[in-house]
Amino acid sequence: MAQSTLYFYNATGQENNIIVSNQETRKTAILLKSYLDQAFENSFRIESENKTNNNPKIILTITANQNEENDNAFVIKSDENNLYLIASSEKNLRYAVYTLLETWGFRKYTAKESFIPKLTQATFPKNTTQVHKPSFEYRVLFYPDSYDEAFRDWHKLDWHIDDFGLWGHSFYKLVSAKEYFKTNPEFFAYYEGNRNSESLCMSNDTVVDIISEKMKQLILENPKAKFFSVSQNDDVIYCECDRCKVLNKKYGGPQGSFYYFLNKIAARFPDTKITTLAYLHTYRAPVNLKIEPNIYTLFCPIEMNRGKSIIEAPNNKAFLSILSNWSATSPHLYLWDYTVEFTNYLSPFPNFQTFSKNYKLFEQNQVKGLFVQGYADVPGDLYELRQYILAKIIWDTQTDVDAVTTDFLNGFYGNAAPFVKKYIDLLSQYQEKTNRYLDIYSDPIQSRNSFLTPEAMDQYDQIIDQAEKAVNKNPVLTKRILKLRLALEYVYFEQSKFYGKDKHGMFAGKNKDDGGKKLRERVLNFTKNCNEFGIYELSEGGLTPDQYYEEWLSIEKNNCNHLGENLEVRFLTPPAEEYKGKGSYGLVDGVRGYKNPAINWIGWYGINPEIGLYVQKLDFNTIIINSLSDQRHWIFTPKTISLYGLKKNKWELITQLKSGKLTENTEVNIKKWEFKSENFIQYEVLKIEVENQKELPYWRKRKNKKPMVMIDEIELYKK
Repeated sequence: MAQSTLYFYNATGQENNIIVSNQETRKTAILLKSYLDQAFENSFRIESENKTNNNPKIILTITANQNEENDNAFVIKSDENNLYLIASSEKNLRYAVYTLLETWGFRKYTAKESFIPKLTQATFPKNTTQVHKPSFEYRVLFYPDSYDEAFRDWHKLDWHIDDFGLWGHSFYKLVSAKEYFKTNPEFFAYYEGNRNSESLCMSNDTVVDIISEKMKQLILENPKAKFFSVSQNDDVIYCECDRCKVLNKKYGGPQGSFYYFLNKIAARFPDTKITTLAYLHTYRAPVNLKIEPNIYTLFCPIEMNRGKSIIEAPNNKAFLSILSNWSATSPHLYLWDYTVEFTNYLSPFPNFQTFSKNYKLFEQNQVKGLFVQGYADVPGDLYELRQYILAKIIWDTQTDVDAVTTDFLNGFYGNAAPFVKKYIDLLSQYQEKTNRYLDIYSDPIQSRNSFLTPEAMDQYDQIIDQAEKAVNKNPVLTKRILKLRLALEYVYFEQSKFYGKDKHGMFAGKNKDDGGKKLRERVLNFTKNCNEFGIYELSEGGLTPDQYYEEWLSIEKNNCNHLGENLEVRFLTPPAEEYKGKGSYGLVDGVRGYKNPAINWIGWYGINPEIGLYVQKLDFNTIIINSLSDQRHWIFTPKTISLYGLKKNKWELITQLKSGKLTENTEVNIKKWEFKSENFIQYEVLKIEVENQKELPYWRKRKNKKPMVMIDEIELYKK
């Protein structure tokens, strides 16, 4: 009976050959040989011609590509005698090599960690043809190991840093505000009654000329670049001058004038691929406007629940409609996907279960390219597994994610794999059970009642303990489990700041027994481990591990003890739902807020809050109230804080303080308001009135935004 399989044996006297036709294929043959020689005791030989012997050979061929739509496609096929790898370029031939190696058990888990099997034989079915082509024509994965070319090649990834002559938000690079704003303010957006340097006027032809000249220069300087981005800055500002208003009305909104403007530039460079971001005010497709054929729209759905796949999310009709409109409108639709929690790189973010369904949906809606944003070059929580799974899916949306996950965990974590899988599955189960909305700008505090409850954290900790024990004799695997534990440590530290003097808090229970020494040592050890793992920042543009430790020390010193702790406090004006913290009790819990608005601050949008303080004639003469200023997030120092006492059912003004003139400030600051009066003791109830800014200052004025005030610890003293 004839055999149905080709066999490449690892046996004495067995000659295994790789056949090449030219220098291009020889380079790839050397690559293939380098891997196979590590798996076989007998080395493979590279030959320039197919010698007549009975042994099967691997024949590498580069042929002209007849179909540009399948630019990354390649073929692995066999006949009765040989195995053929056929591709249209040297790069695609490498893709074929790595695909073949994976079928024979080779793995590249990260840039530094690979698995080379020891083989007695390698097989391939005879008379078989496998055509491999990607689900998306362009695939960028912005994760740590994507900076490594060999990792990108293995996983068939593109690289925007190489491919773009101009990347991302680019208005500020194309038209310099420093150069033009003072002399030519008409070049810039007329927004909310003023010219604003954060965007451009879309109806000004001189701006088109300036950008065109800059584009000519960039194209000359970057002859190998595939794309050039002409895109809005990272802000919601757009032009509302009379001419732009007409265009906005005609073409469906601010995106209409933008594409009218972009079409003019694209028409001047018909052979150049011009990309642009569909983001914030340009998020929706224009109407009644044909987009130039060389424009590539990078659709950026930033505000989405990452805890559910889009197709399973309630109220998904609006998003699906927007995506469908882009599919019909854009000649080349790409998509920017956000896959991690950018405000906390080490906080668990259970969204693995959404990847497969989301990318299938994107493919069905004619999305042709992807920029999948992760931790960039920061090795955040479970980055190894994330980047591995995502690389597989964006090449082939039909990937069996469960099988790939299990395979990766077994290879990367060894005997600890079952426990790591249990930990990841439990995170997802709790997230799904509580239906927690996963926001890419969330934090462990907001998840404290869902998948990061203290009870759940104890379970995770026990599972990681089991994982550690399973590999305690293997220092490499022990270190990988240690990195997983960093996420639990980080969550514990962040939540302990929030709980303060209450159970689980940094100033409570065993954490306070030794003055916080053991907990402080844990935090220091955490920062050392982060540095060792190369985690140089804990959020996008955020604190370094060393700065995190220094901040911890500052928060320790920021603790306070005062007479008003645990007094009854009532919100006479309800705060914003997302900034109500512990409720009114949080204002007198003995823990001052620090520089993170999410921890211990109470916030009100666009209103003047009133707070009732039930002092019951407590003997004190000083009240200190703390307010936060973080102008980047529209949080401003109050204009005035007034204190009233209730006497005979009437409020009497006791004292009042005013802040100085509001000025632009990019720093996060805390203002301490100190009120003194010997009359406080006369009242059972005090009322605190906080006068918010009436409107946003011009430098932070944005549509649909209001000034916010944030208040924390109300401290009472007898001085």
